[in-house]
Amino acid sequence: MARIYPFRALRYDTTRVKMEEVVTQPYDKITPEMQQRYYDASPYNLIRVILGKHLDGDTEDNNVYTRASESLHAWRKDRILTEESEPALYGYSQTYAVPHTNEVRERRGFIALGHLYDYADKVIYRHEQTFPKHKSDRMSLFKATRAYCEQIYMLYSDPAFTAEKLIFDSGAAADLAITDEYNVIHRVWKLTDPNLINLIVTAMADKKLIIADGHHRYETSVAYAKERSAQLKLPLNQPRDEDEKLSPGNLPTPPFPEAAMMMTFVNMDAPGITILPTHRVVHGLENFSSPDFITRASKYFTITELTQPDVSALANTSGTALIAATGDGNYLLTAKADIIAEALKDVPHRQAQLDVVQLHSIILDKLLGLDQETITRLGNVRYIREADEAVALVANGEANIAFLIKPITLNQLKDVSLSGDVMPQKSTDFYPKLLSGLAIYALD
Repeated sequence: MARIYPFRALRYDTTRVKMEEVVTQPYDKITPEMQQRYYDASPYNLIRVILGKHLDGDTEDNNVYTRASESLHAWRKDRILTEESEPALYGYSQTYAVPHTNEVRERRGFIALGHLYDYADKVIYRHEQTFPKHKSDRMSLFKATRAYCEQIYMLYSDPAFTAEKLIFDSGAAADLAITDEYNVIHRVWKLTDPNLINLIVTAMADKKLIIADGHHRYETSVAYAKERSAQLKLPLNQPRDEDEKLSPGNLPTPPFPEAAMMMTFVNMDAPGITILPTHRVVHGLENFSSPDFITRASKYFTITELTQPDVSALANTSGTALIAATGDGNYLLTAKADIIAEALKDVPHRQAQLDVVQLHSIILDKLLGLDQETITRLGNVRYIREADEAVALVANGEANIAFLIKPITLNQLKDVSLSGDVMPQKSTDFYPKLLSGLAIYALD
């Protein structure tokens, strides 16, 4: 069962700071340029906690993690961040324009604590691979700050829209509204009514949860929870006493603080979810020849030359397809289904049909010699949202070849995740991202 909990969040005092100047995009979406802009925006910008600067002369006692902890402690002491007086859940909506279109959507969900489970418990499901380096960084930060300053993004299915009706149907005005640097409007509603909270907790109890964004943070948190469970000699997954925890006014709580982390829950049956493609750009290949590549690729794909690497060619192509942009020309690659099926016979069927899996398993691995270990070790594959940016890197000689792909669909993600399979890294790009700094879960 999926257990969620209200919590007494740390929140910025809006009489002391301007919220637009202190919130950030998620840490793994922050470029060095964005990092500096956040530093310059306010001395209380959350960047100093979630992605501080490494400095020359850093030591074991003075480093990016200790400075993060010191900043958080100082802001709490000075009441820049204050703790809510009572436990709450937080309604959260994001109104945005779908990139490169005039379509406006609203994505609705809510922020709460979510209990931490092993994947083997079949409550939480992943959809992407993770890598140890990213997890070790987040573990060091969690241990230093003892706080969750960012939510991870969880999907669940509820065709009845139970939580949305409870949270949003009253028509109450939001407690907070912020417009971010991408012109996304973020609204937050504080929900403290114990009866309302328990109705939402009960509605979520039978749900399976899929991680949309935040795999590394989730797996790091599970490891941290297990470590603390052993230290405290407290069970991590003791069943909840339904009568005790859900009686009126008696709100559920984690068995110990590290047993849960902050999450935003979004109903995948509701409108408003957008998944963008993440294109691949390959650089650093020795003796790369695009004519030779196209010749070898023709074994697996039907090749059609394009005058321009326009992604609309993908939208107009049924089945698996991608665009290869090279210095010598641009090509639409349409899968030869039978040949690829044979080549990927050891790959689960749900995965083998995905464009991104065929790109990694056939093109990167078989044709370019870049298996996942090599990509991780050499770092010669870049993951880029904008097709124009990917193509430009090839045109100016910074890359050998760019691959433009279709986005994963929500149904594909659901099928792969709930079957226990995983896709390659960066297979999805959910837009927009959840803002960091709207609420903080402090463990102490």
